[in-house]
Amino acid sequence: MSELAEAVVAGAPPEELRSCAVPPSYRAAHLLRSDVELYAGVPDPDVRRSIHIGPVPMPALAPDEVLVAVMASSVNFNTVWSATFQPVPTFAFLRRHARRGPWDARHDQPWHVIGSDASGVVVRVGAGVGRWAVGDRVVVTPAYVDAEDPAVHSDAMTGDQRAWGYETNFGGLADFAVVKASQLLPKPPHLSWEEAACSTLCAATAYRMLISPLGAAMRLGDVVLIWGATGGLGGYAVQLVLRAGGVPVGVVSSDAKADLLRRLGCERVVNREALPQTADGLRDPKVWRALGEEVRGLAGEDPHVVFEYTGQETFGASVYVARTGGTIVTCGSSSGYAHQYDNRYLWMRLKRVIGSHGANYREAAEVNRLIRLGVVVPTLSRVYPLTEVGEATRTVQHGQHVGKVGVRCLAPADGLGIDDPVARAAVGEERLGVFRTAGAAT
Repeated sequence: MSELAEAVVAGAPPEELRSCAVPPSYRAAHLLRSDVELYAGVPDPDVRRSIHIGPVPMPALAPDEVLVAVMASSVNFNTVWSATFQPVPTFAFLRRHARRGPWDARHDQPWHVIGSDASGVVVRVGAGVGRWAVGDRVVVTPAYVDAEDPAVHSDAMTGDQRAWGYETNFGGLADFAVVKASQLLPKPPHLSWEEAACSTLCAATAYRMLISPLGAAMRLGDVVLIWGATGGLGGYAVQLVLRAGGVPVGVVSSDAKADLLRRLGCERVVNREALPQTADGLRDPKVWRALGEEVRGLAGEDPHVVFEYTGQETFGASVYVARTGGTIVTCGSSSGYAHQYDNRYLWMRLKRVIGSHGANYREAAEVNRLIRLGVVVPTLSRVYPLTEVGEATRTVQHGQHVGKVGVRCLAPADGLGIDDPVARAAVGEERLGVFRTAGAAT
């Protein structure tokens, strides 16, 4: 461990952090361009083979960037995509990004440091950074935007933006990370490092999809059907719907997950195993009808909003079950991108499909505030050390988890980094540990 990393772990003050040299290299979970064809023809690519843990060179810091000593990070599904080189090898993103200018050219390397979440301590700031200082405890949001693009000042997600640690280099699954100052938010002081690190991507994505006027803009009393309701996105969606006065109906795949939802406060639960089991599964109109009847039985009416991110497997059902004039909001396609649905139920019943991607800085700040207030709690279920990030990613790849899977980077143990124990006690360990308890049982 470098002198700077040791100082951060020891809780050194800002002046000591500034006096420590930035190391020439750092430990990181990274991919290699030479591995891109590793899984050609392999039906089940094992991400543990392609994720390497070892030193990579420390990049120079651009004027609008900060260097963060990463205490913890987490695994997202884009970590799986990165490590399987599917649907596109991320080195193609890095090469394209490098064409934008001299600072961006740093990203095109034969290695790619992955990871789109992080909590940690600012240890260096670029010459153009004014709002943040060495020693600040922060979380990192994944939207990496070009502030010189006029579109981003309306909505950053419609402008020149990339997913940090997926479409850019120097991501969060490492001892250090390079991020733009416009990606930083204050770390919620009542959370541990690993709890704080698991929310920025998924919670902000769910917020934009459901609450933001740029998403579904759900209203008080709306019935919201949530696929994968105990997953990384779904667990935050359930909380947001409940806190916004909506009626969540969570879809899960086991009794254990149904029990977790009820502990989270979601009383209306559909267990997919109780639906008719046919050869086409959720792509079968017979199953759509059964799902619609189940939702009406639980909520008394059809959903105003369907929260979609599983894609190919569920999209036809989502279009069918949304009420007349309802909304299907989608941010991904974890089961496949080629969606099929019966267009009659979309056009004749005046439904809308809204595409949603990530969250802009304002939306990320709003959801970070909700977390800081204890309105929303982290969905952290398990934590692995950085040395076992391949195993952590494999767990997400096969869906053998609930909520979010965390990764300790510089943090030497779980439970560190809590700066406000009084606020933590007000939120309550039981609420904060709902997913952790469930994760221990999976």
